[in-house]
Amino acid sequence: MHFMKGLRESRKRQEKALSLIQVRRIATQQELMQLLEQAGFPATQSSVSRDLEELGVVKQRGFYSVPQTPESSAARGLVSLAPAGDFMLVARCEPGLASSVAVEIDRAKLVEIVGTIAGEDTIFIALNSAKSMRSATRRIWELFR
Repeated sequence: MHFMKGLRESRKRQEKALSLIQVRRIATQQELMQLLEQAGFPATQSSVSRDLEELGVVKQRGFYSVPQTPESSAARGLVSLAPAGDFMLVARCEPGLASSVAVEIDRAKLVEIVGTIAGEDTIFIALNSAKSMRSATRRIWELFR
């Protein structure tokens, strides 16, 4: 149970880090650590570094940013992927393309994915374990590159 609590805390910290990066210009891991701590998510430099890698965050013009969608991915419908809790990813899609993106994900029969639910431009992707978040994210992007 302690392991699962740690994963939940890590996921919440990652979600907060993403939201901070999207609304602020953050240049260093130290700055991100301080902002996370102020928000109630204490973190070490190594955990912040690992979070940034797992989330696919990149530095552009000296500041952290959520990576932009490759053109080929957007052309095929997938715009972004973000964790939502321990066992779920949320995929944002071009309007009207979520169903076709979900079908492609389902047809790939990725072992990490239990199933998908698609709306107009959003897909909920259920994962089989919290540990599969990183590999599922990577494999979904590979499908659409």
